[in-house]
Formats: sequence, structure tokens, C-alpha cells
Amino acid sequence: MDTNRKRDNNLEQKNHKAKKPEHQQKKNEKKSVPSLKIIPLGGIGEIGKNMTVIEYGNDIIVVDAGMMFPREEMLGVDYVIADTTYLQKNIDKIRGIFFTHGHEDHIGGVPYILQKMNVPMYGSTLTMALIEAKLTEHPGVVPDIHVVGNGEKVKAGVFTVEFVKVSHSIDDAMGLAITTPLGMLVHTGDFKIDLTPACGEVMELSRFAEFGKKGVLALMSDSTNAERSGFTMSESQVGETFVNYFRQAKGRVIVASFASNVHRIQQVIDVAKIFNKKICLSGRSMLKIVGVTRELGYLNVDDDMFVSFDEIKKLRDNQVVILTTGSQGETMSGLVRMAMGQHAKINIKEGDLVIISASPIPGNERYVSDVINMLYRKGANVINDAVDMVHVSGHACQEELKLMLSLVKPKYFIPVHGEYRHLYKHAALAEKMGIKKKNIFIPEIGSVIELNRRMGLQKDTVQSGSVLIDGLGVGDVGNVVLRDRKQLSSDGLFIVVVTIANETGELISTPDIVSRGFVYMKESEDLLERSKSIVTEIVDMCKDNGTSDWSTLKNFIRKDLSNYLYDMTQRSPMILPIIIEV
Repeated sequence: MDTNRKRDNNLEQKNHKAKKPEHQQKKNEKKSVPSLKIIPLGGIGEIGKNMTVIEYGNDIIVVDAGMMFPREEMLGVDYVIADTTYLQKNIDKIRGIFFTHGHEDHIGGVPYILQKMNVPMYGSTLTMALIEAKLTEHPGVVPDIHVVGNGEKVKAGVFTVEFVKVSHSIDDAMGLAITTPLGMLVHTGDFKIDLTPACGEVMELSRFAEFGKKGVLALMSDSTNAERSGFTMSESQVGETFVNYFRQAKGRVIVASFASNVHRIQQVIDVAKIFNKKICLSGRSMLKIVGVTRELGYLNVDDDMFVSFDEIKKLRDNQVVILTTGSQGETMSGLVRMAMGQHAKINIKEGDLVIISASPIPGNERYVSDVINMLYRKGANVINDAVDMVHVSGHACQEELKLMLSLVKPKYFIPVHGEYRHLYKHAALAEKMGIKKKNIFIPEIGSVIELNRRMGLQKDTVQSGSVLIDGLGVGDVGNVVLRDRKQLSSDGLFIVVVTIANETGELISTPDIVSRGFVYMKESEDLLERSKSIVTEIVDMCKDNGTSDWSTLKNFIRKDLSNYLYDMTQRSPMILPIIIEV
């Protein structure tokens, strides 16, 4: 009997041990439930190249694919886009790119990104039309485009994405409500709360309130104006200001604006019609966007309102309005070429009224200031947003940001779209609105934010950064090339041509020297003659030592010449030795 009891106890212990792994397995299964990953690849700590990855398990969706104008030190670079290496490695997981609106900082990277990964794209009518127009300049890419309206939903793997109308400085701007297996993620896109918008369609605040009532896991919200108190002014006020200036104008009126600001273009057209003025368009992007928006019915204008540059000559100056690009002082834009006297058809003259209807993008302030100075020199009167209400922001100020937070009531909050001072200010607002500090994440580009129902973490990073676009080259200009360009621009180029006998290694002739951007050769004969002597001495030394390795000879020339030139000029040009064997 004792033996039987012992056997039973042993069986129970074995069964208990056998059950433990099963219990542990269930526990591990519970732990292995994927987190929702949010990975910003751009638009954080900067204005531009907005791009955010949202990932759950084997499914990825991307929000926006923008570009950014190069910083001053990026010599010769045309555009900057986000590094998409992480997406290229996970291309099989990508279910689509979802666009919030049609500004360049949200769609400008599309032509270059599609060359690496042609995936489905979703957005509003105007947004997708602007993308298609952009892609006409990049033949060979056949886009997979899907037009989505306000309130419509798209199923993308485990995600369901609903488009919600918001107010911004372009038509068809949308916020995104993304349903995930762990809860809803709301991305506002760029927005402001304008109760009297130029387009007449008010943002759907009630829908955001509905999301808040159902429960929102996380909110990603526009932070551009997080430093500004109060509310953003309404677009309708700009129209009223235009009326006053158009009425007072004795000569031509020239309005510079973002070509994509369709509301502003419509306001200029409406006011021009009141005063019986004709519109002339200047700038490639302005012509393209006006063409697209007229075709889609976003611009209400009669054909006879538009005139060409040649037809302007037949009109009195006070009958003419020129609508142009160049509000950011871009070198090749219509306004800048007019101000510099380099426009093929028209130049600024005494009596012109120039309205710059845009705020300078951070970093562009000096360029805009230079253009204003040139305009005044030409005799124009210049009005910008520092002078009067000729521009209002398309981004929400503090009270609007707080209203969005109070409507959506997210568990987690992630400020996006802005420099770091904007993100930190927005995070402080969220904390004041009752969101726990531990649930607020200020991301870095490439950082991985992992969220679940219980907790959120910011850990790990993926490959990220900037890809530079220079002409047709995508990513072939890097730090080394930029460093060389900077050196060339600051200290110039010093070329040394050495002709050497193949058999003996002796100099056949005196070294030739070419200086570009370093010294004026006719006034620096002594410097050049001494440089030639130094090169001759180095060649003779290498011949005597039996050195036939040309890379070693080039290094000696660079080193000795660099030391000499710096001692004599306190400058360090790029030294380029060229050896010719005869």
C-alpha cells in the first residue's frame, strides 16, 4: 500500500512537471504578441521630408513621403529625401503609402522612392493628381494610385485606415484614423482649426471627437506652431487684406505664393475679378498646379481672366496681376528672376506692388530678405506678413492643439512635424492636458516607438537619415563629396601637372600649375614659381630613391605643397596632382 502511494505521488510530480512547460508556453505566447511600432524616417527635428512607418507583425503602412530643401552647407544639392533602407529591406511587408495632403514636404520624395519600391499609394483627389503630375517628369515609373475620399476606409493588411477632412493651406488635406490590432492610432496630418476657410469646407472635428469617445491608443499631432499662443488666423482675413491693397495699387500687382496654396491662388483670382484685373502666371510649378486644379474643379476661374506675358504689354499696368513662385527666395523662381532682371519676359519696375504671401521656411529667412532688398532697389513697394495680414499659417497654434488633445483623449502622445523646440513645447502642452509624462514620446529620426495596451517604450533604431538628390543622382552625393565641394568653394583648386619619362623617371618639362578659385595667377608669379620648384625637388628625390609608385609621389606633392601654400596664404586649396608618363 505504501508502495502504491509512493507510485501515485511520483506520478503526480511527473504530471506537475509535465504541465509546467505547457503553462510556461502559454505565458511565452502571451509575451510574443507583437507591439505596434511607430518609426519616423523624417519630419522630426526638421521641417520637411515627412515620412513615418507604422508596423505590426508582418504588415507595414507608411504615412507620407516628402522632401526637404537643402541646407546652406549642402552645396549643389537640389532636394533631400528620407533614407528608405529599412523599407527596402522589408518591402514584402509594405501594404501602402498613405498621404495626408499634397504639399512638397509630404509628396516630394515619391518619384525617387518609387524607383526603389513601387507600392500602392492612397490619398485624396487633389493629392494624387499632384503626385501624378510630378511623376510625368520621371518616365519609367508606373504608379499604383488609389483615390480615397473623406470618410472612406482602406483595408491594408491588419490595418484599416480612415481618411478624415482637416483644414490646411491646401485643398483635400486629410487626417488619418488607423485601426490596429492594439487600438486606434490618429495622425492629424498638417492642420489648423479654421471655421471660415477659403474653400468653405470646415474640418470634421466631430469625427475626431467620436474617435476620442471610442478610445484612442495614440495621437500623432502637427507641432509646427506649438510655440505660438492662441489660435491661427482664418484664411478669409487674407482675402480682405488683398481687397485693400488691390484697390490702392496704381501699377502692377505681383503676388508671390506657394504654388500648392490653392486657396491663396483662388483668393487672388477672386479679388482680381472684383477690380477687373487680368492674371498672368509665372513659374513652372505655378503653371502646372493651376492647370491640374482647374481641370479637377478646385479653382473657379474663367478662361478670359488669364493673359500671357506678351498680352500684358497691351494692358495698362493697373489692369495686371502677376501670380508667381518665389516666396522663399528660390534662386530660379519667377520672382527672383524678375528682381534680378533675368526674367525673359518681365522685370520689376517703379510703381509695382509686390505681395509676398508666405512666411519664410526656417533657414530661408536670409534669401527672402535679399529678394525684398532687390525689389526695393528696383522701385517696388513690398508687402509681406511682417507688414500686414497677407499670409496666415496653415498650422494649428496652442489653443487648437489643446482642443485636438481634448477631443481625441489619447493614451499615448507623439508630437510630429517640427523642429525639436516645437516637439518639446507640444509635449509640454499634452502634459498640461492630463497625459502622463511616461506616455509622451518625443522621437528621433529612426527611433522605434513600441506601444501596446499596457505600456510604451522607445528603444532600438533603424537605419535612417538623409538621401541627397543632385540632378539625376539619388544618394550618390554624400559627406565626402559635400566636404570636397565645401573646400573647393572656400579655398579653391590647385592643379599640378607633372610629365615624367617612363624609363628614367626624370622630369621632361617644368611642372604646369593651374589655379582655380585660389589665387589670381598673373599676380602670384613668385608663389607659383616656388611651387614648381617644390614639385621638381620632390620628383628628383623620388627618382634618386628609386620610388616608382605614383600614389606615393602624389602624396608627397600634396603634403609639401599644402604646407607651403598654407604658410604663404593661410588657405588650404584642394591640391590635385596629375602625373603623365611619356
